[in-house]
Amino acid sequence: MPVPRTLNVGILAHVDAGKTSLTERLLFEFGAISRLGSVDGGDTQTDTGAIERERGITVRSAVAAFTVGSTQVNLIDTPGHPDFIAEVERALGVLDGVVLVLSAVEGVQAQTRVLMRTLRAMRLPTLLFANKIDRAGARDDELLAEVRRTVAPHAIMMTRTRDLGTAAATVVAESLDEPEARARITEVLAETDDRVLARVVDGPPLTAREVTAALVAGTATGRVQPLYSGSALSGAGVRTLVEGVVALVPPAPVPVGGPARGTVFAVERTPSGEKLVYLRLFAGEVAVRERLVLHGRRADGAREECSGRVSALQVVGRGPADRLRAGGIGRIRGLREVRVGDRLGGPDGGADGPRFARPALRTVVRPQDPADATRLRAALLQLADQDPLISVRPVPDGTEVLLYGEVQKEVLAQTLAAEHGVTARFAPSRIVRVERPAGVGEAVEEFGRRGPALGRYWATVGLRVQPGKRDTGVVFDYETELGALPRAFHTAIEETVHRACRRGPRGWAVTDCAVTLVRSGFNAPVSVAADFRELTSIVLARALERAGTRVYEPCHAFELDIPRATLSEVAQRLTALEARIEQTAEVADGWRLAGTLPVRSLDAVQRSLPGLTSGEAAWSSRPSADRPAG
Repeated sequence: MPVPRTLNVGILAHVDAGKTSLTERLLFEFGAISRLGSVDGGDTQTDTGAIERERGITVRSAVAAFTVGSTQVNLIDTPGHPDFIAEVERALGVLDGVVLVLSAVEGVQAQTRVLMRTLRAMRLPTLLFANKIDRAGARDDELLAEVRRTVAPHAIMMTRTRDLGTAAATVVAESLDEPEARARITEVLAETDDRVLARVVDGPPLTAREVTAALVAGTATGRVQPLYSGSALSGAGVRTLVEGVVALVPPAPVPVGGPARGTVFAVERTPSGEKLVYLRLFAGEVAVRERLVLHGRRADGAREECSGRVSALQVVGRGPADRLRAGGIGRIRGLREVRVGDRLGGPDGGADGPRFARPALRTVVRPQDPADATRLRAALLQLADQDPLISVRPVPDGTEVLLYGEVQKEVLAQTLAAEHGVTARFAPSRIVRVERPAGVGEAVEEFGRRGPALGRYWATVGLRVQPGKRDTGVVFDYETELGALPRAFHTAIEETVHRACRRGPRGWAVTDCAVTLVRSGFNAPVSVAADFRELTSIVLARALERAGTRVYEPCHAFELDIPRATLSEVAQRLTALEARIEQTAEVADGWRLAGTLPVRSLDAVQRSLPGLTSGEAAWSSRPSADRPAG
């Protein structure tokens, strides 16, 4: 029996657009589940956690599959809330295409803009699905105009709706055999495809087959976005959507032969506590009992390597198997040390996903009952396995956790209580800043000469600190010969450098920093690893002081639509809150401003906009590059 081709498709949306309900409907319509679950009822297939069921929101990516003809579709249902944007972006790197869900009633929301901006930047094939056509207030032509104006200027309507806004609403697919439909779609394609434009101008008109080929090509490169309508509740239009997915989303090319390459994009735990790892494989094969080596980064930017033997394997949509082949997704047991984001086939194995902005908030977590301190820390470390962007480290008065937003904190508190039996108290969130070296600094301490270390440490350590490339974290290197020290002493120095960089001269973590070991030495009878750990901290502190550091604060990139008459007042308010307006463009019904602002100003801006614009402002923002703190 031939193996069906595989499409890995993400379902994305703003909160309450109905994407989890759409996932349930897809699985039900194509026979993957025997009955429909509901978000309100808390029995959906992909929201498996107690917190997800209670809140009716998706917190972690989940995978389910169904088959259409000779195509297996793996659905990745991702979070919609802005606080979990890192989880969304992490999933994007393993997708062949995306269905972006919006409501035919509420239309384009701020989070829709954030998601679409990322999808267009990655040029991911994207189909739009206007859900809730059976609800009062649903729109079609007006919604298409709004979509083109705000997020997808080359959206193409692929369906017609009858009895819009009623429980009897139905969907009919546009037929390319009809000249009128063919001409309308060709007109949009011509805006992004010169070959189509030449045929429109010079003739002859494109045939149905040629329009289909141009539509496939435009969707595959992200130049156009087909728009389908329907209802996850009634099932109207859902099969038409799937036909579009199968016809328009190309599977990723699978290299022939070569080593295995892939990305871990989700981690779950079984009731017994065993890790269940989701791996998207891009090349090669992975077999049961095979030993895998994966590469990743710790929260401080240091590269790390882990290994494990595959004890059991399930191919999503096909059940237990002896091997996973390129293009598929596997649930793998036996990889105990693996974390989300780790890559098989070297540090750069797998697809290139977006770089994740660092969490902008930090809080200290303490147990309500001091006797639960150890359990709390263990639970937080386990949760950090599932999301390594949530950095967890002990501090004198509790455990520090880095977060993206307050909702994430609430979900974390509920998870600790429901799944780990620990009631936690969270300190008020604070903005996270970082330090970067401003120049080059070097310091050396040797045993056998006068200095603060004389008589205390039987070790010689010399370090040079200098600025590194952005988003590389702390990179450690050697100018000394690797055999000049026993391996244990090398390890002690490198581990101490990464640990000591968590607190720089100004009290913040040091990042994007290159640290080089320029001198080393030891006394064979008496030197121990502890000498190198303690001396490295001293030498690194001196090198950082000599290099100097500068503090940077997190920022958001924003896009804001406002009424025409409010430009002056809004611009003044943004400037007062240290926003940098980088673009101002006139749009049909007002002005669109784009720029960056410090995270500390985010709440004040969002609270002031309704009053300044009579509630007509449309705001969206997302983490972006930081800037020097004032």
